[in-house]
Amino acid sequence: MKAAVFQGVKKPLVVESLPEPEASGPHDVVVQVGRCGICGSDLHISEDPIFGVPAGVVLGHEYSGEVVGIGSEVKSVKVGDKVSVNPLTSCGTCVHCLAGDLSMCSSMIVGGGGYGQYSLVREHQCIRMPEGVSIEDGALVEPMAVGLRAVNLAKIHSGARVMVLGAGPIGLAVTFWARRMGAGKIAVTASSNRREGLAREMGASAFVTPGENPIEEMSRALGGAPEIVFECVGKVGMVQQCIEHVAPRGKVIVVGLCTHPDTFNPFLFVTKECVLQPSAFYTTRDFHTTLDILEAGDTCPHSMITDTITIDQTPEAFEALKQRTTQCKVMIDSWNS
Repeated sequence: MKAAVFQGVKKPLVVESLPEPEASGPHDVVVQVGRCGICGSDLHISEDPIFGVPAGVVLGHEYSGEVVGIGSEVKSVKVGDKVSVNPLTSCGTCVHCLAGDLSMCSSMIVGGGGYGQYSLVREHQCIRMPEGVSIEDGALVEPMAVGLRAVNLAKIHSGARVMVLGAGPIGLAVTFWARRMGAGKIAVTASSNRREGLAREMGASAFVTPGENPIEEMSRALGGAPEIVFECVGKVGMVQQCIEHVAPRGKVIVVGLCTHPDTFNPFLFVTKECVLQPSAFYTTRDFHTTLDILEAGDTCPHSMITDTITIDQTPEAFEALKQRTTQCKVMIDSWNS
C-alpha cells in the first residue's frame, strides 16, 4: 500500500510502499482509508520531540473508511461497513474502555494510520457511520468530538457569554457546539479575520481581531465579560490571556495543546475565583453524538474542508501547513491519483 511516512522530527514526510496490514488478532479490523484530515497536532509531532513518535510511523488520526478485514471474534462491525475511527488505541477491556472513555485507559496511546491507504485498528475503535453521512464528513468526526468534549466540560448555561480564543478547526468545532448547547453570544477571536466567515457560519455572533484594548473590545462584543472562555490555540501566554478576559467566577477551558512551560498570574486567577479546566480527547459517546448531528443534515462542519489532496501531494501540503495559510481542514484522499 501507499502511505506518507513520518521520518523523524523536523524532517518532511516521505511517500513509501508498505505491506498491507492484516487482521491477525481476534479483535483486529483493517480499514481501507477513505479520507483523513491533517491535524495541527500532527504538525506539532513533526516539529517537537516531546511527543516521542519514532520514525517509520504513519500519522493521521482524523479518518474514516470502509472495513475490509476483521478478526475471528469481531462482532460490532462487518466487512463493508463504513466507519469513523476513534484513534485512541487502548486495552478495550478495562472499566474505562467498556464505558467508552478510552483516553483514561492506562495503556492508551494516540494511534494513526490515516495517511496510508489501509490502517489496522481494534474493534472498539470503529464507530459505524449512518448511511447518510459522507466519507468526508466521517473524517471530521474526530475534531468535532474534541470540541464537543470541551463544551460538555464547560456545562454551558442558557444564554452564557462565550469567548473562543482561536479560529482553527478546534475553535470552530467549539463554536459549533457552544451554539447548539444554548450559549447566548459567542465571540471568536484570532490574530486575523481570515476565518471570520467560517466562524459565523459555525455559530459565532461576533468575530474580534484584538486591537489596543482587547479586553474592552471583547466585553463590548459580548455585552459583558465572557463567562466561559475556551483556549483553542495552544501557545505560551494563552492561558493568561483567558484569565484576564474571563468574568469573576467564570470558567477557562483549555483545549489547546501547548508543549512548552507556561505561567500565569495566580493573583488574578485566585481573586477572580475562576475555574481552570483542561479538556483532552473525547468519549465514544461524543463520536456518536457528532454522527447523529451529521446524519440529521447539519452541513456546517463540512464547510471547514478547504482542500482535498492525494497521498503523493501530502508531504508538500504538510510542510506548507506549518506556515500561516488560507487553508482550514485539508483532507487526504488515499485513492485518488
